Amino acid sequence: MEKFTFILLAFFIFSCQPEIEKATPLPTSFQNSLIILGNIQDAGSPHIGCAKKCCAALFKNNNRNRKVVCLGLVDHDNEKKYLFEATPDITTQLKDLKNYATFSEKEMPDGIFLTHAHIGHYTGLMYLGKEAKGAKNVPVYAMPRMKTFLEENGPWSQLVSHNNIEIRSLKNNGTTDLTPNLKVTPFTVPHRDEYSETVGYTIQGPNKKVLFITDINKWEKWDIKIEDVIANVDYAFLDGTFYDGAEINHRDISQIPHPFIIESLERFKDLTLKEKNKIHFIHFNHTNPVLDKTSEAYKKVIQSGLKVAEIGAVFEL
Repeated sequence: MEKFTFILLAFFIFSCQPEIEKATPLPTSFQNSLIILGNIQDAGSPHIGCAKKCCAALFKNNNRNRKVVCLGLVDHDNEKKYLFEATPDITTQLKDLKNYATFSEKEMPDGIFLTHAHIGHYTGLMYLGKEAKGAKNVPVYAMPRMKTFLEENGPWSQLVSHNNIEIRSLKNNGTTDLTPNLKVTPFTVPHRDEYSETVGYTIQGPNKKVLFITDINKWEKWDIKIEDVIANVDYAFLDGTFYDGAEINHRDISQIPHPFIIESLERFKDLTLKEKNKIHFIHFNHTNPVLDKTSEAYKKVIQSGLKVAEIGAVFEL
């Protein structure tokens, strides 16, 4: 079955109105599904201190579609929902996930999966603490170094000692059965690992399999061939932080070695159209021109047979 994608326009337009609390219930074909709750790089968009054209209008007019990269995972059959990444936008992303899931008024997810200890991927945990939600034992899935980092460094250690979160250990290539319908497997990837390891995830549903890699160094730095991994999944959400080096010509590119989108387009050019259609770039820096659908960069991605991940898009699992 081809991928089904839609944007929950009614929800995102009217969610600020208290009388409209829930999105339209899912059709039965989406009982197990993934929703994109954010697609922007760690520091968000508009970006702090940015004086460029890419952010000027955003500072004047708040765009609710500019949220840091995050996925929601839903099993309606078993009434479970999960969050991938705890971002600075977690407040609205949890509300979006609850309204999307529809089966419970419970705000907290049944688990949060972290990829690594960079600001856009774990700092949202702070809102689960005593100064904010005061949550109770929210399961947080983390790899060994990530687990130790949270346990031994404040303010995160307070979340543990106050039982706001309950850290559940993950192992490289070890599969966690979340529900009878959903399985999750982390795998390490090369990245800047100052405080923790960095992982991607495969998410297995009853019918579809997802690849999620928000941050990675150049594809050739990985000891696994990315094309082989893509071949074994149905959807691949891949690091698209920068379109090309022109965006960051004021910085040392060697210090931020993400695969540029133009490099990925070149690498994937000989894939079949079926394989290309699996790929959705995600985790966009505020300068990335693919955020503008009228840009030549966006058009080039689409014409190449690949896709740009959009907030609110839903994928059947």
